[in-house]
Amino acid sequence: MTDLYPPSRIPRPRRDRCDPARPDYDLIVAAHETAVARAEPTYRDPTTGFSVLTVATLLSRGVCCAKGCRHCPFET
Repeated sequence: MTDLYPPSRIPRPRRDRCDPARPDYDLIVAAHETAVARAEPTYRDPTTGFSVLTVATLLSRGVCCAKGCRHCPFET
């Protein structure tokens, strides 16, 4: 999965699902980038501790699940 997204091309979280003005936004981006680079399917949200699917994991599904995923790569 890391071949799909080299570190310089990992997309940011969807703005409509993760506001860049959040105080923890940079921590979220860093956790996501680390998980993608390690080919991990999820990462822990640094504030809530919830498990979040990475963009690479969602892309590997091939279709949108319509559940409002933070890193959804599909047009919804």
